[in-house]
Order: sequence, then structure tokens, then C-alpha cells
Amino acid sequence: MAKLNQKLVIAISSTALFDMRESHRVYMEQGVEAYAAYQRAHEDDVLAPGEAFPLAKKLLRINENLGGEPRVEIVLLSRNSADSGLRVFNSIAHHQLAITRAAFSGGGSPYQYVAAFGCHLFLSTNGEDVRNALANGMAAATLLPSGLQRDSHDELRFAFDGDAVLFSDASERIFKEQGLSAFTENEKLAARQPLDPGPFKNFLQALHALQAEFGSEHCPIRTALVTARAAPAHERVVRTLREWNVRLDESLFLGGLDKGEFLKSFGADVFFDDQQSHCDNATPHVAAGHVPHGVANER
Repeated sequence: MAKLNQKLVIAISSTALFDMRESHRVYMEQGVEAYAAYQRAHEDDVLAPGEAFPLAKKLLRINENLGGEPRVEIVLLSRNSADSGLRVFNSIAHHQLAITRAAFSGGGSPYQYVAAFGCHLFLSTNGEDVRNALANGMAAATLLPSGLQRDSHDELRFAFDGDAVLFSDASERIFKEQGLSAFTENEKLAARQPLDPGPFKNFLQALHALQAEFGSEHCPIRTALVTARAAPAHERVVRTLREWNVRLDESLFLGGLDKGEFLKSFGADVFFDDQQSHCDNATPHVAAGHVPHGVANER
């Protein structure tokens, strides 16, 4: 029996993997039957890459570097039926992506299959699916359109915000409700108390375990924390990661500076942040995944 729990497993929606704007326009303007007919009529027309495509290519290339049993698995999740989704699988074959597992939910939300597949991360363009996944304890992000030409280097670079992404939003809630002085005082007093985990802790740990299989000089994955925190609020972050036994390759404590230029300098393939404004600042430079979690996203 296949053991997905021994792999880094990432679920990607069909609309994130491929550019499906034209077929979505048909769906919005003409309805589901016209959409299904359109997909069948164009099932031999190859879909162009979407926002998650470069990331998927780099993830799957890790298996080539390791050899042996694949250590990275990408699962396709789609609101299509299997019939209307045949075009997606044809496009996967054309682009030579080693993706074999999929769930076609026939118009319903596919997020409920994220846990069943044992996924560490779910990437989608559908914000409601992402919210549902996060509400059920899964790491998930809404990929935002950027239209960037991505760097062709082989190294895979993930950048993470801290509060409400890697860590809980408890400290950020103090900042939002009581201001910077109260936040700073709280972090000084709690410097030796590890932060509670946020939705991306398990993904970061799985990524760290995969990094450990490579020598430090030849690892194809690089990670960075890019946070608005500054000294003295940095100490609690450092001690929390030490408690989790997780290493981040780079940590940027920006003290409220805009993150976009720093993410460009790091060369992130994707940056995860809970605040829409930070994601908007990042998208001119890198791909961004909005994590609609925590106090900044309460409705």
C-alpha cells in the first residue's frame, strides 16, 4: 500500500496549476452545461501554465535529485467532474508533470479531500475553499495573480510570515487591539515561552524533514521567515523555532518595512502571509499566497 505519510504532499487546484480563465468565463456567463461542453470540445487543447505551475515543476524536480522512492507528491484537486476534467489530465501529460492522483468533486468544494490525501499544504485560487481548509486545521493559501516571469534557477525558495501563519495570531491580536507598545512588552515578558503553532507549522516541519535528506551545501530547498517583527520581539520567535527543532535558512526582522523588495532579493518562489496588504505589496516581485487566517481576516 502507498504510504503518503512518508512524503511531502501538496494539493493544488486545477485553476492554480493551469490558466483556466477562459473556461471560467464560459462558466460564469453561460452556466455549468455550457462549461462542460466547452471543456469537452477543447479537451485536446493544452492549458497554459497557471500561478502554481512553476512551483509544481520545482517540487517534482526534487524527486529527480533524490532518486529512489519519490519524496514529493502533488495531488490535483478540482471542482470539475472527471469528464470535464479530462482536459486537465491531458495538459498534465503534455507538460510531463508526474501527477497521478486527483479528486474531481463535480462542482462541490474539493477541500475535504485535502486531509484524506494526507496533504501538508493546499494551494488554490478559490478563497472559500482555502478558508474551509484552514478552518479544519490544514495549511492553505489563496494564490494571487502576478503574471511574473519566474526565475529559472532550480532552487526552491519558500518565504513565510510569522504571526498567524507559522505561529498563532495571539500576539498579533494584542498588537491589533492594544498597539505596538503592549505587543512589544508582551513579547519581552514571554520571550522564553514558545509561541503557539499556526496553520503552517506542520508544513514547515515536513519541509524541514525533506531538507534534512540533502547535505547542507546541496539542498535544493531554501526557507525564510519574513516578518514585521523587530528586536526585542525577535527572541521569542528564535526560541520557538528552536523548541520545534526546525531550522529556517534566513530570517528577516523588518520592523514594519514593506516586504516586497526583501522578497525579491531573497528570490522567493512563493510567499505566505495572512495580511492582504502584504501580499499585494509582494506580488509585483514574487508569487504570493494569502492565508486568510487569524485576527486580520475575521469577518
